[in-house]
Amino acid sequence: MIQAKQDLLDALGAAMAEVAPGGTLAPAFESPKQAAHGDLACTAAMPLAKALKKNPREVAAALVDALKRQPAVQRWVDALEIAGPGFINLRLKAAAKQAIVAEITAAGDGFGRQPAKADKVLVEFVSANPTGPLHLGHARQAALGDAICNLFETQGWQVSREFYYNDAGVQIATLANSVQARLRGFKPGDPQWPESAYNGEYIADIAADFLAKKTVTADDRAYTASGDVDDLDGIRQFAVAYLRHEQDLDLQAFGVRFDHYFLESSLYSSGRVDDAVQRLIAAGKTFEEGGALWLRTTEYGDDKDRVMRKSDQTYTYFVPDVAYHLHKHERGYTKAINIQGGDHHGTVARVRAGVQAADRGVPAGYPEYVLHKMVTVMKGGEEVKISKRAGSYVTLRDLIDWTSRDAVRFFLLSRKADSEFTFDVDLALKQNDENPVFYVQYAHARICSVIRNYVEQRGALDATPDLSLLSAPTEAALMLKLAEFPAMLANAAAGLAPHDLTFYLRDVAGAFHSYYAAERVLVDDAALARARIALLIATRQVIRNALAVLGVDAPERMDRDAESRDKLETA
Repeated sequence: MIQAKQDLLDALGAAMAEVAPGGTLAPAFESPKQAAHGDLACTAAMPLAKALKKNPREVAAALVDALKRQPAVQRWVDALEIAGPGFINLRLKAAAKQAIVAEITAAGDGFGRQPAKADKVLVEFVSANPTGPLHLGHARQAALGDAICNLFETQGWQVSREFYYNDAGVQIATLANSVQARLRGFKPGDPQWPESAYNGEYIADIAADFLAKKTVTADDRAYTASGDVDDLDGIRQFAVAYLRHEQDLDLQAFGVRFDHYFLESSLYSSGRVDDAVQRLIAAGKTFEEGGALWLRTTEYGDDKDRVMRKSDQTYTYFVPDVAYHLHKHERGYTKAINIQGGDHHGTVARVRAGVQAADRGVPAGYPEYVLHKMVTVMKGGEEVKISKRAGSYVTLRDLIDWTSRDAVRFFLLSRKADSEFTFDVDLALKQNDENPVFYVQYAHARICSVIRNYVEQRGALDATPDLSLLSAPTEAALMLKLAEFPAMLANAAAGLAPHDLTFYLRDVAGAFHSYYAAERVLVDDAALARARIALLIATRQVIRNALAVLGVDAPERMDRDAESRDKLETA
């Protein structure tokens, strides 16, 4: 059906050129919201009518006449209908829908993927300072960032994953002082315990390992403890390496990897911060007032100008961000995407303003942002707020331990990033249709079970099934849904919207379960059984490909009782 749709898009383009010569509207089809309205819909008549100053239904009639003369329409379309103010609905021939099965089988793991191209995208996400375990905000960032990276990879982009963190500053100093207090025998609640100290149990763990003179290794550093309670710098370096190692373990458990780790301190040591400031001064985009250096961010849409360098000659926090993003562009990344919490909303305009004002050819809107809202966790009907290990918040590891990696990933991606989300631990553990990740994975496992039964009962699979036998209404609905996968991937990548995949997967699983309930697969008619197995193989492939983009497993076995039922039903 992919080829059929492309042929029909070309035919639509030719028809539009005939009806409205010189027009610039791109040909496009939509999926009707109701199956009764057809298989494909075209809304081109309305905008064309406005340009031509004609009645939309009149333009729709002209488009239909032109379409009927196109060979692709004659080959793939059963009927063309005009509805409403000028919608054109297309009803496809069965062969157009059936073709998708062979197309999916031929493409395999590559179905939905586009050819590689030279465009480079850098996705920065998680970016947690090494001051404690990864919390729920980091968990949502990890799921979003990794899925967005996978989406861009399906579209042929060269993707790099980057983790940015501050290895100095006030928070790191607080971390070192907290560990040193533990090393001196103090604990939270003692009069000597620093008021600003971190209270989690992990501080005691770091102190114990520091005294034991252990060596810790993270993806970007390694350090051996001196064991000296007065060695504050050594304590700081050991604590940073220790927590980076802990974060690495959490991310590995979550199935997330990074290509680069970028230190904020390197922006200062390399002179990039000073260089960025000098660029902005040279571009005439700064001014001095009250002993401070200001950036004219209002020229780029900000609500007020922003201080860059305070009167004490220290830089405000957005200045290294500007230097960092200029460096991203210099590294050849034509697109940069940042996954951050909603509390970063105020930095978007000023960072973009700084990057634009530097006058280095960076496109407007660089970098792009995905800002997410926080997550509430419910367990046993009550909100969970505290983790003993972290001391004050629920961690990524808590969620994984309570449920599973697959459940955490799927659930955290099941809503738009900018929407509030409640993670229901009890729901994530349910093994029924209420649990969306179980519902999708069970569809995949059930398909695998039926295919195994077929091979056990009837031997090898026929390489050339007669797909024209797939004529049941539920089969047509399932094939149409499978055919949406490539366009859905492209749209999800363009919209930075991995939640689209979770909705799509639930739709595919629903279409499969409806089909499975309506039609027997291993019927006595050998040719029909083989055609239906081919449809199941294609469905399994699409579910597997979509789950892979989300970073979720596609299990082949889940429930032995269910598999036994499948054997009875298909025997």
